[in-house]
Amino acid sequence: MPDVAAVEAGLQPFLDFCRIEKGLAWNTVEAYRRDLAGYAQFAAAHPALSDSDRLHRYVDTLYRSGLASRSIARNITTLRVFHAFLLERGLSSLDPASLLPVPKQWKSLPKFLNSEQITNLLDAPDAGSATGLRDRAMLHFLYATGLRVSELCHVRVTNLEMKLGFVRVLGKGNKHRLVPVGGQAIRAIEDYLSSGRPRLLKGRSSPYLFVTARGGALTRQAFWKLIRAHGRKAGIFHDLTPHVLRHTFATHLVEGGADLRSVQTMLGHADISTTEIYTHVVRGRLRRTIDEHHPRA
Repeated sequence: MPDVAAVEAGLQPFLDFCRIEKGLAWNTVEAYRRDLAGYAQFAAAHPALSDSDRLHRYVDTLYRSGLASRSIARNITTLRVFHAFLLERGLSSLDPASLLPVPKQWKSLPKFLNSEQITNLLDAPDAGSATGLRDRAMLHFLYATGLRVSELCHVRVTNLEMKLGFVRVLGKGNKHRLVPVGGQAIRAIEDYLSSGRPRLLKGRSSPYLFVTARGGALTRQAFWKLIRAHGRKAGIFHDLTPHVLRHTFATHLVEGGADLRSVQTMLGHADISTTEIYTHVVRGRLRRTIDEHHPRA
């Protein structure tokens, strides 16, 4: 079984394996890195424990720390994948994490905006300024495509086929997909490209579609801040994140009659069970409609 030194020695090879051989997204590899850093620190502080006892005691500290079940499940999954890697590479004679139970996760319905809220949000940026044109184009684009915020920030000008109304997206696991872009979003992007983007770049060049006043690509953190600022202008004060627009995109599609396979493809979900949550959202709204409006509900 691996000792503390073997656990520490296996960390970087494992992360390299995930990044290079498995082709996992940067965010996923960083999540593995954070989880395993905590585990390695705990292992170094308890060298006298057996591998199995140390592992189970560490998991017990996760439960007692007050972490949400989703975070605990992610940590346990990380530990199972890591110890399986150690066993495969000969750094361990057996896998003490293979029998770790994963906590049950309750699926919560995703938050989304109604038609009035999304209209107010899209109208919130000031179209008279360069950053306002950019923000309006980004919000229209995000609602029209359902991209993840990391995908949005890395869209290049050459990825967007304006005449065809499609964007090429590099998603999780370095997988490419084509996503349609609606007419209103295309027009907002055209306004931004013709006026806003040149004013932001000031003669500089950038391959990225959405840029900052310094000419670089907009970051995930910056987009989180601007969407919350525009949300406040639109009267949306609670829990507005880029992912809410992704959920709104998918929910409105399903409500409009889109089939789940098409929505799955556009969202870039590997498993359709992830997309099926939006059918529950629609059913929940139907249930409330009956309860609120039927005379004998």
